[in-house]
Amino acid sequence: MKGIILHGGFGTKLRPLTHTGPKQLIPIANKPVSQYVLEDLRNSGITEIAIILGNIYPEKVKEYYGNGEIFNVKIHYIHQNEPKGIAHAVGLCEDYVNNQPFIVYLGDNLLKGGIKPFVESFQNSNHDAMVLLCEVKNPERFGVAKLDKNGKLLQLIEKPKQPPSNYALTGIYFFKPVIFQMIKQLKPSWRGELEITEAIQKLLEQGYNVGYKIVQGWWKDTGTPEDILEANRLVLDELKPEINGKIENAAIIQGRVSIGKNSLIKEKSLIRGPAIIGENTTIESNVYIGPYTSIGNNCAIKRGEIENSIIMDNCIININDRITDSLIAPYSKIISNNSLPHAKKFIIGERTHIEL
Repeated sequence: MKGIILHGGFGTKLRPLTHTGPKQLIPIANKPVSQYVLEDLRNSGITEIAIILGNIYPEKVKEYYGNGEIFNVKIHYIHQNEPKGIAHAVGLCEDYVNNQPFIVYLGDNLLKGGIKPFVESFQNSNHDAMVLLCEVKNPERFGVAKLDKNGKLLQLIEKPKQPPSNYALTGIYFFKPVIFQMIKQLKPSWRGELEITEAIQKLLEQGYNVGYKIVQGWWKDTGTPEDILEANRLVLDELKPEINGKIENAAIIQGRVSIGKNSLIKEKSLIRGPAIIGENTTIESNVYIGPYTSIGNNCAIKRGEIENSIIMDNCIININDRITDSLIAPYSKIISNNSLPHAKKFIIGERTHIEL
């Protein structure tokens, strides 16, 4: 089987973070979302992978993943340019797939436990397609499955105003090449896109065997800042503590904390896990890093308190305040010039400089 990672889209709900790079490269616990996807495919035995690039800084994706060698996979790049829908992106892969079964995995999705058992299930079945479903509280945000009373899959509906169930499509699809015939029959939806749900619906209507599995663990579509912070919490909840940096005397580490190489935690600072600190980062004295915080590489946290936030690479934080529930893009600088502590909440783009 081959794998396809969708790495396009405008990421409008994540601006300004996506003004300077694709949403799939936003880090969760110091690792890009799409790297979790790539590693999930690899760990499931899928080592030939196509990445479908959009028009938001595709060169950053190529720079990060290269030919895939450092991830022990072989990567092929396909340009979609305009975001004309998932089915359009999949349709571009027909030559690459070369008549093999394949997996489509949206690059901004995270799935607890991974897809390995589902890969094995699909390979051992006679399904022409298989979708993964997850029960959610807000199904109107997603493609939704309609099932009969016996659990048979009847229909897939994209973002319905009145969802027929709470079972959302997870953005992970298993296909045989017959799906390309269905995609060629599609017309743009009301959203102006070629919908993969409509292509799968055509399989159902034409008598092909479409199966489904319901995931039991958590699944996250990281399409909004709130989703990203929640995904960060979910991943950090499973963090394995690892100390590769230096911790000075009188610094306090509580709970599950991971500290990268050449990082320094100075005296009288407090890090309360679950939390992760990248490489070559300095946490100065009297700084407080609270639970569910990810701090990237080459950062300097000189003063302040940070909790339930993601601080990306090469940032400087020097404040008398508390930062909570925030996403701070790379090369940002936040400096405080007053002594009154107040909680602050930020979603700021790359190379932002804020003085408070």
